[in-house]
Amino acid sequence: LASSAASDVYKRQTKFHTTMNELVKTIDELYAAFKTDAELQAGKNNKAAGLRARKVSLELEKKLKEFRKTSLAAAAK
Repeated sequence: LASSAASDVYKRQTKFHTTMNELVKTIDELYAAFKTDAELQAGKNNKAAGLRARKVSLELEKKLKEFRKTSLAAAAK
């Protein structure tokens, strides 16, 4: 029974790290896309790039909130 409980804890920790790693990777990718489009808008006055940057910023906001929620849940354990 003790090894089963330890196994469950290990599985939860592994799942947490996988989820966190995936979130961080997604956030990095979204930020890279945002930065590219924001620089195009600012530097070359590319209106389409500005639209893309605003759209990505909304997605990025959601992922950052998800990261915060996941991080707080892990800290509470």
